[in-house]
Amino acid sequence: MTPFLAEYLGTAVMILLGGGVVANVVLKDTKGHNSGWIVITTAWALAVFVGVTIAGPYSGAHLNCAVTIANLALGKLDLATSLSYMAAQFLGAMTGATIVWLMYKDHFDQTDDAGAKQAVFCTAPALRNLPINLISETVGTFVLIFTILHFTDAKMSDDSVIGLGSIGAIPVAFLVWVIGLSLGGTTGYAINPARDLGPRIMHAILPIKNKAGFDASYAWVPVLGPIIGALLAVALFICIN
Repeated sequence: MTPFLAEYLGTAVMILLGGGVVANVVLKDTKGHNSGWIVITTAWALAVFVGVTIAGPYSGAHLNCAVTIANLALGKLDLATSLSYMAAQFLGAMTGATIVWLMYKDHFDQTDDAGAKQAVFCTAPALRNLPINLISETVGTFVLIFTILHFTDAKMSDDSVIGLGSIGAIPVAFLVWVIGLSLGGTTGYAINPARDLGPRIMHAILPIKNKAGFDASYAWVPVLGPIIGALLAVALFICIN
């Protein structure tokens, strides 16, 4: 599998499962209707685990423009490769969101709440205060990237390094879970430009009746915030190492 395809498929599956749990919780007449925030944050963490497991052996499983930008800033990726990864992430996110819509189409049709339908695709602030919302996305992504930069491989008693394989995706899942539980209540914790903007575009394109608008006045927050957070995390990582 090529790195581009790995990033595309990993992101698509991540959004399929992550967006799918939101659809199951917020849309009308689903089996999981109103099952709550804990279910959403837990399933999103597991969705990241699955996506990372799929893409990890082939691309390193960024699945997130913020991760790719951090690697670019650290000199671990060149610009062309970084742009390729981010294009794959956006396309994968758009694909995953579209499949969620297809699967839950009847429930979208039954749901009157335009905000709930939009929430399946993208984030929105609990309280709209753009400077604070931007800080929320920045801080959440900073924690994500700064922690990822400190992940290490296991070592044998003779100091030889061993790879963890798919088990290495577990720490990422726990990290996303705790960010969602602790920092996600303000904006819904996009912490990933592709995860928010790609599905947001599909929400605008797909034939969903009685849907909310694109919300361009807010849409830049879950894009810019994660970029700032990633760069701040890289800056601090460089300073202390």
